[in-house]
Amino acid sequence: MEPAHELRANPSVGYHNDRPKKSKSASALWLGSRTEPKSEAPRRTPSSRRPLGGFLREVEATMKTQGEIEAEICDGIRRFEQEYMGRGPKDVHTHLIGDLLVVRLQGVLTAAEQQLVGSLPAEKGRGLLKQVRTQLIETARPVLESMVLEVTGVKVVSLHHDISTPTGEEVVLFTLAAAPGFREKKPR
Repeated sequence: MEPAHELRANPSVGYHNDRPKKSKSASALWLGSRTEPKSEAPRRTPSSRRPLGGFLREVEATMKTQGEIEAEICDGIRRFEQEYMGRGPKDVHTHLIGDLLVVRLQGVLTAAEQQLVGSLPAEKGRGLLKQVRTQLIETARPVLESMVLEVTGVKVVSLHHDISTPTGEEVVLFTLAAAPGFREKKPR
């Protein structure tokens, strides 16, 4: 295998070997540059030198897209269900609609919960399961709210929860203090 400094990225082909000439640094080859960099300090682009224009571009570059926010919420809810409920859902979908964050989880009932619902009279089993799940959500509410705050940057005002025992589907609705900011997805 060739040393790491002799590998260069080529987007159309992948990695391939390229023997460097002695005048070029490894970073210049890696970046595909044909000239020696003047210093090891990171280069600043012209837009990043502008006082306000560069700042806005840098902020926009660090902002998430709506899809990235939704995906991070899905991951956080999945981890929460695994850690707090003992089993992760089969499927999670999140929808950010203004200041509402709607999370739909499918396949959340454990085998014990399914047995409980099936063995007791319909109303009693459903009521007991909803009561237990609601209590667990309320107990862990600070964990969920901090996760949403970390991902969206907006505080949670209220949380609503319901579960369907026949379908094993759960819905969690977060009302946020404001609609979170996000950048538009770049066109392809």
